[in-house]
Amino acid sequence: MPINPSPHVLLYPRIRKTPFFAASRQHGVAMYSVYNHTYHARHYGDPLAEYWALLEGVTLWDVGVERQIEISGPDAFDFTNMLVTRDLNRCAVGQCKYVFLTDQHGGILNDPILLRVEEDRFWLSIADSDILLWARGVATFAGMDVSVQEIDVAPVQVQGPKAYALMRDLVGEGVADMRYYWLHEFEIDGIPVTVSRTGYTGEVGYEIYVHDASRNGVALWEKVWEAGIPHGLRVIGPCHLRRIEGGMLAYGADITIDTNPFEVGMGYDWMVDLRPGDDFIGREALARVREEGPARMLVGLEMGGERLGTYNDGSMIEAFPVESHGVRVGQVTSACHSPRLERNIGLALVPTELSAPGTELQVDTGHGPVDAVVVPKPFIDPTKEQPKVDVRTLAGTA
Repeated sequence: MPINPSPHVLLYPRIRKTPFFAASRQHGVAMYSVYNHTYHARHYGDPLAEYWALLEGVTLWDVGVERQIEISGPDAFDFTNMLVTRDLNRCAVGQCKYVFLTDQHGGILNDPILLRVEEDRFWLSIADSDILLWARGVATFAGMDVSVQEIDVAPVQVQGPKAYALMRDLVGEGVADMRYYWLHEFEIDGIPVTVSRTGYTGEVGYEIYVHDASRNGVALWEKVWEAGIPHGLRVIGPCHLRRIEGGMLAYGADITIDTNPFEVGMGYDWMVDLRPGDDFIGREALARVREEGPARMLVGLEMGGERLGTYNDGSMIEAFPVESHGVRVGQVTSACHSPRLERNIGLALVPTELSAPGTELQVDTGHGPVDAVVVPKPFIDPTKEQPKVDVRTLAGTA
């Protein structure tokens, strides 16, 4: 029997929809997946064109699948500090942090953006795992005065070099003073929003968290779309071409409960802060990993062979096996053909002894074995300067 290369994803009532679902469909969604038990628009017909729109203009994404878990109450700080590997004493009110939540073995449960919206109120903008259930389970036995709930707040992303110009039209000149990984409260035509200077692209960008999203989501989307027309706004899905170039991690692919922060190259002192006196979940296990060293590492790979796809186009159904001298040693977790580098690139988990740049390996990309070599990551903008630029210096937006 022939294999259907593009089976449909069923749209029906059982799976959740984001508050922007109806609005985003108007732009011609071509492919969905399911993320956090919710339909997620992956692309609108041409992922490569969406990539160039992100790099050269401004793009709008429905990321309402990033459900918001609010932790509040008198013990909210201590409880949240126990959940994450970073030291939140270094997180001011109005600041955001990229964080890991780990289990008792040091495995990564989720890698959300944390927003400290008030002294004792935090939001976790979660990746694709059931952190609400985990956090509530921990809270049940923590003996702390804390509330953990999913709230009616949902984000869209506005990303690309013209993102500042669009956001300035929406919320005013105050957006120019927003620092990277900080947030500010605004109103857009009476709709309350929280805006953060964050994004999943490695480009200049913002996330707009819509309050009362089930009621305001479509109206907010339409206001952003209308404001974006003069700037050539394009609606796109998550741009995995750009995030792989930037070495950004995808939960469920590059990181899972079976990986720890040191294996994926994120065991920095500030990311896994083994501070004395703070017994966060997983601390003991991660201290052992730091002392002994990880057994495997997530590395960058350049691969030969036929041109790969865009990752979110259905061309990479499974991880690619990685071999050394005919023996399987690891796997490529995310891969694509980079339009700017004009080569196949990917992220791969391999034994630490095979993780040095220049190490030669072989990868089965589905078209037979091809030669591969370990290279430094990120592949583009390794110091991540692009998303931090002073937005007022961008051409055409001053």
